[in-house]
Amino acid sequence: MCGRFTLTADLEDLRRMFLFAQQADLTYKRRYNIAPGQEILVVTEDSGQRYLSAMRWGLIPAWARDQRTGYKMINARAETVHQKPSFRQAFRERRCLIPADGFYEWKGVGQEKIPFRIILPDKPVFAFAGLWEEWRSPEGKIITSCCIITTEANAFMADIHHRMPVILAEAGEQASWLTSRGPNAGDALRELLQPYRGPLEAYRVSKAVNSPRVDGPECIAPLAAPDHDQ
Repeated sequence: MCGRFTLTADLEDLRRMFLFAQQADLTYKRRYNIAPGQEILVVTEDSGQRYLSAMRWGLIPAWARDQRTGYKMINARAETVHQKPSFRQAFRERRCLIPADGFYEWKGVGQEKIPFRIILPDKPVFAFAGLWEEWRSPEGKIITSCCIITTEANAFMADIHHRMPVILAEAGEQASWLTSRGPNAGDALRELLQPYRGPLEAYRVSKAVNSPRVDGPECIAPLAAPDHDQ
């Protein structure tokens, strides 16, 4: 699964990479420990123009009776995303890019869960493949939410966890994910939902990242020594 990630890049760097229109009403803040249920930045495309917006992490299907459904839907499995009722409509019509510059995963070592931050050494910023939805409450309130698609781990990640987020690091992949349409689009889209083929690096970080309330630069600092007492 993918349950925490980071986005610490400059907003201008994000704009150059993802080519979205300037969003005057959007406040950008560097994030060192993004957690489910929080608002995250998402890139969408409409009529040839890309937009950056904030959405709640945890997809609420349009047909859901309760917004709490989203608490369980932070990830969608690549293997079944085109079939599951919760995701299949969004897979056809509402795909997005979720900018990131790293993600956390916990490795089981005996009775311990050891947190690692995973980065792309040759890609300072990349995107997760995502889906988004709009949900309207009985009172008429609209909540826009999203999820991250995961796939089986590649050889590098398998030593840490058996799943990993779908990473779209190249501009062509990102464009295809946002814009593919038509009767054969499903097959082309599923081809993108593969374990990442490029290089990855992982380093151990403090167990402070276990708490979503901790969201400072200390989260991404490499751990110099075991932190059993933290």
